[in-house]
Amino acid sequence: MLRVLLLSVLAPATLGLRAPPEPQPRGSQCIEHDCFALFRDSKNFLAASQACERLRGHLMTVRSSVAADVISLLLSGDDSHGRRLWIGLQLPPGCGDAEYLGPLRGFQWVTGDNHTSYSRWALLHKDPTPLCGPLCVVVSAAGAHAPGEPAWEEQQCTTEADGFLCEFHFSASCRPLAVEASAAVAASVSIAYSTPFGARGADFQTLPVGSSAAVAPFGVELVCEELPGEAEARWGRKVPGTWDCCVENGGCQHTCNQSAGVSRCLCPADFTLNADGRSCSAPGEHSCDKLCEHFCVRNPDVPDSYSCMCETGYQLAADQHHCEDVDDCEQVPRLCPQLCVNTKGGFECHCYQGYDLVDGECLESVDPCIGTNCEYQCQPVGQTDYRCVCAEGFVPDPQDPHRCQMFCNQTACPADCDPNTSTLCRCPEGYILEEDSRMCTDIDECDNEYCPHTDACRNLPGTYECICGPNWALAGRTGTDCDPIKVSGGDDGGSGELPVSPTPGTTLRPSPAGSMHSGALIGISIASLSLVVALLALLCHLRKKQGATRAQLEYKCGASAKEVVLQHVRTEQMPQKL
Repeated sequence: MLRVLLLSVLAPATLGLRAPPEPQPRGSQCIEHDCFALFRDSKNFLAASQACERLRGHLMTVRSSVAADVISLLLSGDDSHGRRLWIGLQLPPGCGDAEYLGPLRGFQWVTGDNHTSYSRWALLHKDPTPLCGPLCVVVSAAGAHAPGEPAWEEQQCTTEADGFLCEFHFSASCRPLAVEASAAVAASVSIAYSTPFGARGADFQTLPVGSSAAVAPFGVELVCEELPGEAEARWGRKVPGTWDCCVENGGCQHTCNQSAGVSRCLCPADFTLNADGRSCSAPGEHSCDKLCEHFCVRNPDVPDSYSCMCETGYQLAADQHHCEDVDDCEQVPRLCPQLCVNTKGGFECHCYQGYDLVDGECLESVDPCIGTNCEYQCQPVGQTDYRCVCAEGFVPDPQDPHRCQMFCNQTACPADCDPNTSTLCRCPEGYILEEDSRMCTDIDECDNEYCPHTDACRNLPGTYECICGPNWALAGRTGTDCDPIKVSGGDDGGSGELPVSPTPGTTLRPSPAGSMHSGALIGISIASLSLVVALLALLCHLRKKQGATRAQLEYKCGASAKEVVLQHVRTEQMPQKL
């Protein structure tokens, strides 16, 4: 019962409590349509960000050296050397290697993007362990590498910093008030300005829309406002009529006349003074298109009436004439699955690292090498393609790019040997393994008369070329065979084209020799080779005369002489039974 009575007594008092006042800036600077302010209230990152948002701004983004110079000016004017101030830079939850994440090292601005042409980290991240969030950033002159260049430093977002910096953007701005008076009067004039984000003072370079000015001793109070159809904002007030001509020409568009202590505006001939008592217009001057920023629609039922409309992605401002961008990223439900970046008249969707945007959805990135059948190794190409690569000394097979074949374009190259069986080695086609060695040497086919009855023979790594003589059907051309029967285009289905050199393949290492004497082996090999060459010449001669047995002879004459010799050498070097 006592608790209920206490609540009934305290409830009215609680309802009457005022919200805590907003923090007041200790310094501010405005450049064109952007203003920046320094606040000396100790807050964590979230509280500081919310304080800026309540003032219709956000924590400051430092995307260029110009913004960095503004921070230096604010710090110098507030004696804040060594104090830590939050800026709008934070690292989302997760880990990433700072070395490969650009100048912001994976951090993002509170506006949802990471665009910048400037960064000033106090200490580069050299620790091999990945940088993990959430982390936020403070700026301080204490860690600067050079005078006047405040440095950035990572901090836990829950830490309370000494203050924070806010950034505000406005559609237009006014110049400081112009006062034209005698020296004696001007000495007594004082102007007090107040901005929408709480900054007050008498020294401003520009004043954003919504700022107010109080001019003493004239008792003039003005507001910086945007007028329909005008590019720049102007000082004015809701009450029609002229104020003192010494201040901003009394607000008159043309001439301000002050006589007997009364000020009034005058217009040129053929111009009329509008209802506000300060602007002038000629007949038909205010066309519909000049009154609205985007579209103007006349009302045919009411003379001189119109309505303004905006393009898609914009909405009418409070003055019902200008158009302001709609922040699509604040809509509910959310338009993007993960990250949303608002743009003028639209928005862009992005995904976290490791995800891809596919048909409006953020899907986890898939390794394109998964499920491939590369014989040696798969290498991703972009996010959706891949290619098969081979070990050194091998190249992809042109007929089957997933498989590898040995390749050598020199006179000698290392053999491919089984690491468990040193005697089992392979050489590319056209090479032979050197005795007691793991090197493959090119076979010189020209020394073995692979091009008989031709003008010239050219040895190449792994193959050879015959330059056909004038007595051959393919005179002057090159290939591995100049036999006119091969290119006659007869019943054997020949294409008439010169045979192409075979693609280098692999040659197995010969089995180790037995106990037979090496001199005997050499003699047998030479004799066998001579016999084989003689038989081939005889077969080719018979083939030209006997067409009935052409199919069988073609196979023997067309077979590569190199393969016959190598096969014979393999046979002769096989272990012999004693």
